[in-house]
Amino acid sequence: MGKYKNPSLTVDIFIFDEDENFILIKRGNEPYKNYWALPGGFVDYGECVEDAAIREALEETSIKVNLKELVGVYSDPSRDPRRHTVSIAYTAKGNMADMKADDDACDIAIFSKGDLEKMNLAFDHEKIINDCFNSLSK
Repeated sequence: MGKYKNPSLTVDIFIFDEDENFILIKRGNEPYKNYWALPGGFVDYGECVEDAAIREALEETSIKVNLKELVGVYSDPSRDPRRHTVSIAYTAKGNMADMKADDDACDIAIFSKGDLEKMNLAFDHEKIINDCFNSLSK
């Protein structure tokens, strides 16, 4: 029997405030080194995706978040140049004053929706961010 290839599972977290400002991290590693991206990362074996989202947000932003809403599942096989990944995206709230780039993030900043048109974002994060804004307006 041959080996099966399975996609890797990841999470992305859209941390926002009452004014719909949101946090992005600047990636410190390839792929997309020095590109802005949503905080997120790989789900560990034996970990539920909600716990992975909370852990990844804390590791990359130093913010303890409360997940608010499941936004969507992103599974385009070409979304990550390393391998096929499936990402589960959440909106979350946390104290943005606690933000500090950590783990594999080399910078962190707060952005508004208007900033998106002049940015190059990693992976498919522009689509995910737009979907997050659509979910907030419902």
